[in-house]
Amino acid sequence: MTARITVVGSINIDLVIHTPRTPQPGETVFGTTFDTIPGGKGANQAVAAARLGGRVAIVGRVGNDQFGRSLLDNLAAAGADARHVVQDDQAATGVALIVVDDAGQNTIVVASGANMRLSPGDVEKAAPAIAEGDTLLVQLENPVDTIVRAAQLAHARRVRVILNPAPAQPLPDGLLSLVDVLVPNQHEAALLSGLPVSQPDQAAAAARVLLERGARTVVITLAEQGALYASEGETGHVPAFKITPVDTTAAGDAFIAGLAVSLSEGHPLAEAVRRGNAAGALAAMRPGAQPSLPTRQALERMLAGE
Repeated sequence: MTARITVVGSINIDLVIHTPRTPQPGETVFGTTFDTIPGGKGANQAVAAARLGGRVAIVGRVGNDQFGRSLLDNLAAAGADARHVVQDDQAATGVALIVVDDAGQNTIVVASGANMRLSPGDVEKAAPAIAEGDTLLVQLENPVDTIVRAAQLAHARRVRVILNPAPAQPLPDGLLSLVDVLVPNQHEAALLSGLPVSQPDQAAAAARVLLERGARTVVITLAEQGALYASEGETGHVPAFKITPVDTTAAGDAFIAGLAVSLSEGHPLAEAVRRGNAAGALAAMRPGAQPSLPTRQALERMLAGE
């Protein structure tokens, strides 16, 4: 069964510098390489889902500039339907400045640009694309009222809503009741639950709080410790794949895409989390955001132990 996924989210250009270590405040360090790479959590998740075999549409905004045009070309090349991406004459394309150190860890500063002009009206115009999908993926790199409207449209049409609450911020009342699968990392889960989240047992406690607040299923990613999942009557922990990370920039986006595609294809939750872990591990083993996102063939090879 082909996964039909609509993404409402951010579309950025990533300006990436690799450096031996992250500078301290006020310090200058020399980088080794510089790359210009398509990014943005929405676009990353759309491209990842398409590479993993999903039929994907994306709703977003870019500037009417060279960065925006190149990003639209990139989405088309990846097989994502970008007919609902608006070219904005009033704002520049979003830009992310990313520093990646030799340990593969990153720091990111984002100038959101056109992403923050994505409106509830834009989402309503794209309602047919949302209704045609079986899963809606949303994040928090666009205005929250726009994300709420997208979730409302999907919920009303019985389309699965997966929310990646990143970057971490408080959620408006009522949003979690529209969410079928909430996928925070440990830092986001800690902010949303008010509990420390660094170990699987702590993640389980945080997940229970988030379930009580309205989410139907919670999946908390724990980096090298894998992922914790919980829903009514079901809790489990799926270990991470053993890898040496190169760049973790889009690993979370790959995980979410792997999870979404797998759930849309009918896999049980635990297996969908395992497949998400594999997709995230593959992304962390290669540099860059979208260039690191795995194909379906690569995913199946990893799952088979190759």
